Amino acid sequence: MPVKEKTNALSTHEVINQVPVLENYNLYEVDPLLKELPLPDDARQRLCDFGARLGSSEYIRAGVLANEYPPVLSTHDRYGQRADTVEFHPAYHQMFSAGMGFGVHCLPWTTDEPSAESHLERAAGHYMLSQIEAGVGCPLTMTFAGVPALQRYAPEEIKSVWIPKLTAKVYDHRFLPVEQKTGATMGMAMTEKQGGSDVRANTTQATHLEGDYYSLRGHKWFCSAPMCDAFLTLAQAEGGLTCFFVPRFKPDGSKNSLRVVRLKNKLGNKSNASSEIEYEDTWAVRVGEEGRGVPTIIEMVNHTRLDCVIGSAALMRAALTQALHHVNHRMAFGSVLIEQPLMINVLADLCLEMEAAWLMIQRLCRAYGQGHADPQERAFARLATAVAKFWVCKRCPQMVVECLECLGGNGYTEDFPLARIFRESPLLSVWEGSGNVISLDILRSFQKEPESLDAFLSEVSQSEHVTKQSLQAKIVQLAQPFSARRLAQSLAVHWQMQLMEQSTTPGACEAFARSRLEEPGGVFGLQAKVEDCRAIVNRFISSFS
Repeated sequence: MPVKEKTNALSTHEVINQVPVLENYNLYEVDPLLKELPLPDDARQRLCDFGARLGSSEYIRAGVLANEYPPVLSTHDRYGQRADTVEFHPAYHQMFSAGMGFGVHCLPWTTDEPSAESHLERAAGHYMLSQIEAGVGCPLTMTFAGVPALQRYAPEEIKSVWIPKLTAKVYDHRFLPVEQKTGATMGMAMTEKQGGSDVRANTTQATHLEGDYYSLRGHKWFCSAPMCDAFLTLAQAEGGLTCFFVPRFKPDGSKNSLRVVRLKNKLGNKSNASSEIEYEDTWAVRVGEEGRGVPTIIEMVNHTRLDCVIGSAALMRAALTQALHHVNHRMAFGSVLIEQPLMINVLADLCLEMEAAWLMIQRLCRAYGQGHADPQERAFARLATAVAKFWVCKRCPQMVVECLECLGGNGYTEDFPLARIFRESPLLSVWEGSGNVISLDILRSFQKEPESLDAFLSEVSQSEHVTKQSLQAKIVQLAQPFSARRLAQSLAVHWQMQLMEQSTTPGACEAFARSRLEEPGGVFGLQAKVEDCRAIVNRFISSFS
């Protein structure tokens, strides 16, 4: 991998033993998990080209700038009239444009029927993009997730105008009616001050006008990417909680009365604007039936949860890349860090975690790609998405911290990428359902959709390390709200075990079984066999020479 050497002769000392800057590398080429994807050659080439672009010094710098110069809200223009617009640094637009140009927001929807391959190529692109800049992943994900919800539930007048713009590989950030744009993006706004995740407690009111048209009055406490061209939202209609489509402009071309009150000052995810909004007699179109708001919008939610898994894995990989690069160049206590046994133990565990997370994503892509035609795959995806969302998003901050520690004090400074990655790492465990919400959702799925549990158990019990009877016994033992997290963890680890049996890494399956099932520990770096660890690390470090 090409690296840039930096040497400085200072008057007080010589600067030596410094790790070269990691830039101008190919994110695809350094990742053995991506290079082994079951994709056709043209898809592999697209991913390789995208990986080279994202790994360039230009795009790495753009990812930094997009977060150093966060978005700015203008509630009013110079004349005192409502503006409700957000301005972003050009680097944000650059990253957003790269994502849309690749098709992170649309690849599966650009063919007659989505496929496992199109979902997998898209996931790999999203995974690489989010390693360099994660903030644009939010609106890209919501646009991706909004399309199937519109396809299934929206009136024809919405589908015919909006879906072609939402699936165009063109980034057009101009604040204009959709008819005047070459491409469009879409968001989602559900939670309110008094309810949070309990959206059935929402108080925003929807007044019927005519046909599918309504007027909304109320607020949303979290609305990320408010410059999206339209949103799916929830409001109380006469028939109960209902899903609505809210464009930024009304059909006559005038601005819709969606008021952006303020932007959130967040821990991380600085490049992405997250706002509080108010609906002041806001024009909206009903999507789905009155009173069926949650079942309607859940189509979008499930796809965003899939991307929470991908985005968390991306942060894990970004942190792992920094750690591997560092230990491959840094000398300490007489040898390069990568040659020291305890460091090898830690890194091997991190590589195992990374591979298990990615194999979950790969399997989910197959389920989503085939689910439209295969009820078994659709049922599997329903439960498996929640299980993966809970576990991978929870493991992400733990893994990032361990990678940060590989860099020592440098990792804790804002001069190095790990600080930004760490501040980003808890986000996707919160978005689209925190750990408790997801764990309880898993329990509910057992009752409401027992076929999803049957599909999950049928697959996971194919493992040499897991029996269907033992897993069923575990479910019976833990299937109550108090133990819901233990259940979610158990389902996740047993599923990962079944997936890791497919690993091509020598010793990986056995090492995973020992450290996750037989002798689970609380921290990374508790592996028992140094030979397995060396083989695991060698596979991941080979591209960093």
